[in-house]
Amino acid sequence: MRSSKSALTTLLVAAAAVILPAMSGGASAQEAPKRPPSPELDACRTTGLMALKERNPPVSDLVLDPDSSVVAKADTKVEDTPVRVVVMGDAYLERKGTEKPHRYLCLIGDKGKVLLTFFTQQ
Repeated sequence: MRSSKSALTTLLVAAAAVILPAMSGGASAQEAPKRPPSPELDACRTTGLMALKERNPPVSDLVLDPDSSVVAKADTKVEDTPVRVVVMGDAYLERKGTEKPHRYLCLIGDKGKVLLTFFTQQ
């Protein structure tokens, strides 16, 4: 039986392989209409901001770019935990007036519960 870390790593690699090509292809940002924030983005933002503030109190805000974000329905599991939605895109963390671009990944389970938010600098 695989460990939780191994299963999560496998899921993240699979999600990236499916979602990243969709993010890079298609119409340019100038042609695409602005998308309103979705409930999934709101859930990921709220949970992500709380987690970031616990680890790094100077973080004052978190903006998930709806135009770069992909919300993909999923029907998979990490160990015994169902994953229903995978969200990926650009995030901006505000720290005392500075913004740095980051990439984020958010996994959502049953009933809209955020299971994981992960941020990395570009």
